[in-house]
Amino acid sequence: MEAVSDHATSICTHCDRAIPAANIDLHHAHCSRNLQKCKICGDMVPRKNAEDHYLSTHAPVSCSLCSETMERDILDIHKGENCPQRIVTCEFCEFPLPAIDLAEHQEVCGNRTEHCHFCNKYVRLRERFSHEARCNGIQDSSVGSSRDMRDAETEREEGAPRRQQQNEFSTKRLLFTIAITGIAVILGSFFLQRKAEPNDVH
Repeated sequence: MEAVSDHATSICTHCDRAIPAANIDLHHAHCSRNLQKCKICGDMVPRKNAEDHYLSTHAPVSCSLCSETMERDILDIHKGENCPQRIVTCEFCEFPLPAIDLAEHQEVCGNRTEHCHFCNKYVRLRERFSHEARCNGIQDSSVGSSRDMRDAETEREEGAPRRQQQNEFSTKRLLFTIAITGIAVILGSFFLQRKAEPNDVH
């Protein structure tokens, strides 16, 4: 009788794995008695753990945010990327809110305006970045509102008196600080001198 080659293999009819031909009978007896193929993923799992494998890997679970039912192994992806109730942040105001409400919120939020300090115009938040990229600090009178122009003129007219008042206030404050400091130094010297006099007597 011809000996079986050491490299010859046979396919186990239970687990579909290639097994050395010399061990196939022993393997098949053990495999069919102890292992079970998962009908969902095809993995071979111990028969005693088959139910635990199903519950921990494939059993449908409900998302705690939106209550949608899905397989357990895609739950994390669902919560992080697809769940309509996951918390996302508005790109304009950074306010956290459910993803399902984001589009409506940003439609309103993006239409709010902010004052551009370079060109003195009011710019919608959704256009802020593109505006800042091309803003050269020159106000476009054909696009800018009359309110913007009035504000700019008023600021120019009131700017000089306001700066003058600020300078006067700063001067008065400086003089007041110097006066208080001088008084404090004089009083400190006086008290130190009075404290030192009894020691000189003895």
